[in-house]
Amino acid sequence: MSEIARALWYTAPQTIEIREEKLSKSSGNRVYLKTHASAISRGTEAIVFSGDVPVSERERMTAPFQEGTFPFPVKYGYANVSEVAETTGELRAGQRVFSLYPHQSNFLLSAEALYPIPEDLPSTRATLAANMETALNIIWDAGILPCSRVAVVGTGTVGSLVGYLCARIAGVRVTMIDVNPKRQDIADEFSCDFALPEVAPENQDVVVHCSASESGLNTAIRIAGREAKIVEASWYGSRPSGLVLGGSFHSQRLSLVSSQVGQVAPVMRPRWTHRRRMEAAISLLKDEVLDTLLAPAIEFEKAPHDLKDVLSGKKDTLCQPIVYS
Repeated sequence: MSEIARALWYTAPQTIEIREEKLSKSSGNRVYLKTHASAISRGTEAIVFSGDVPVSERERMTAPFQEGTFPFPVKYGYANVSEVAETTGELRAGQRVFSLYPHQSNFLLSAEALYPIPEDLPSTRATLAANMETALNIIWDAGILPCSRVAVVGTGTVGSLVGYLCARIAGVRVTMIDVNPKRQDIADEFSCDFALPEVAPENQDVVVHCSASESGLNTAIRIAGREAKIVEASWYGSRPSGLVLGGSFHSQRLSLVSSQVGQVAPVMRPRWTHRRRMEAAISLLKDEVLDTLLAPAIEFEKAPHDLKDVLSGKKDTLCQPIVYS
């Protein structure tokens, strides 16, 4: 027995289309799923949309269930909330699950790749799971201690989630820094301070950089305190990042370290698996204040048109949910 699935594909620079494919529901020991919502990982998918994935990084940039190869055409994405269509093993019909699957109306996937979602967690907010997992890993890499002064430079979805998590560590004071003054509203909702780069507070204990910009990274270096840690959590694609390593960089004995979600942070890796980390990330999504990060949802069938302004930066969007009828 087969059914038709509809999936979002990046087919050329700044070009998106919906393609159909046949699913054989009888093939293999897999769960049949119908998508409720998915979300655009704006920073990464903007790079895919523009065709700027570096040749050297194409293997590492491949999403878990991606089809096609970079630069084009690719079926890309990793934030999918779906419903189990038929009871299979321990998964019951109607149960919602998160997976790292692309934007597609219905699909088949092994049970091992599915993460149950609590009944009281809305589907659109649950699409933040992959971003929350990244933010959690950044916090681990940063080693933020109680009562620290922490700055987050760049308040996209991941940066905002880092600020949200840091602000809930005892005594930590967080300043969210962005060139967009409208991000003050998010900082307020998340109990964080806000500053524009030119007036950002200095002498920070930890600075997390999430803006994927040269100016943002140099702001992070400038405001770090003596022997502070700067965590580079951005993804630049093929764009260069001009570091300013003169001035006080060496005399301040600053540490610049990378964070990437592909591996569990070293401090936790001996005990934590990828699955345990994702389950923890999902458990952190219960707070309804996180809906602040969600743009009004767009319909899947309109996505090829409506996503262009989101991915090109014409719209001031953080997390862009897509809903499926």
